[in-house]
Amino acid sequence: MQIYLDYSATTPARPEAIQAMQKALTQQWGNPSSLHEWGQRAATALELARMQVASLINALPESIIFTSGGTEADNLAIMGIARLYTKPQHIIISSVEHSAVAEPTRQLEQLGWEVTRLPVDKFGRIHPLDLQESLRSNTVLISIIYGQSEVGTLQPIEALGQIARDRNILFHTDAVQVAGKLQVDVQKLPVDLLSLSSHKLYGPQGVGALYVRPGVELVPMLGGGGQEVKLRSGTQALPAIVGFGVAAELALQEIDVETPRLIGLRDRLFDLLAHVPSLVPTGDRYYRLPHHTSFCIVSPSCRPYQKRDTGRITGKTMVRQLNLAGIGISSGSACSSGKLTPSPILLAMGYDEIGAVGGIRLTLGRETTEADIDWTVIAIEQILDRLMPKVALCRP
Repeated sequence: MQIYLDYSATTPARPEAIQAMQKALTQQWGNPSSLHEWGQRAATALELARMQVASLINALPESIIFTSGGTEADNLAIMGIARLYTKPQHIIISSVEHSAVAEPTRQLEQLGWEVTRLPVDKFGRIHPLDLQESLRSNTVLISIIYGQSEVGTLQPIEALGQIARDRNILFHTDAVQVAGKLQVDVQKLPVDLLSLSSHKLYGPQGVGALYVRPGVELVPMLGGGGQEVKLRSGTQALPAIVGFGVAAELALQEIDVETPRLIGLRDRLFDLLAHVPSLVPTGDRYYRLPHHTSFCIVSPSCRPYQKRDTGRITGKTMVRQLNLAGIGISSGSACSSGKLTPSPILLAMGYDEIGAVGGIRLTLGRETTEADIDWTVIAIEQILDRLMPKVALCRP
């Protein structure tokens, strides 16, 4: 029995998306910029996909810029604004951003830009007052992740975005984990820029989009033929974009049914593991992505602000053990050259370096069933029972 519980990492492309991609490869393979019939067939498919993706977030089609994925969308938002200025200015992000935002802002910092990283509480959530107090006269952009991919916490984007709008400061959010799982309406949401990714909602990998509110100016990162309203040069990856469009359309059609189902499975997993003393849920239980569960493996050092290390089971250990049981999850910590690196997200939430390598994430999707949840719980309990005597664990 194999159970995939890593849907926040990637989702399998839907059959409908694959079928649309095959049609694009065989019947709509022209260059969308060409004026002849072959090009216009491709251009029609491209614009249909743009409308489908725009509908997912209730945007105007012309405000959707196709990219190679969420990372490029984030970079285009950050760098596209920064390049408007000849002198370094001030940017605000959260301390729990995805690296696709954290890294370009670090690069800007090296160029002299001022970067404020807002703190979060122990659940990974920002307090709007902290944003209010961080604003400066030279603040030109605020970028706050909508749903945190590692611990599942949803940020108060409406309140944060309204603070930015009241001060005429541009606001960007990475909505990669949210779109297709929660209703997103950019006509009501006070955001100027919003990032999307196809492979998080059952489309193909290698394609994403940046929503750009009409009137917002960006400097493109790529020089070239001026495709995507001169913001993202290069011949569009039409088959991938077409698959993205179909996946977005289906996600919107199914969201009212699928999201409550995922919430039920998510809560079932949390409840069934609540009695396991060696697991502590991470992130906010209430303000949370509907498909997301995450835990820290408890040792005395896995709780915030404690420094004592008497042995540990790392998140990486659990990933390997569950993989042997046929269950795919992910760890909250990265591995570089064989050395465990503490999760910067858990560190920002108050965990020490020992605890910050103990995070695991189990994320649910269209194929997840109650039986999958129940079997996974049994497997986790058995693995922890087997490994716990070898390390010093304790109740939270």
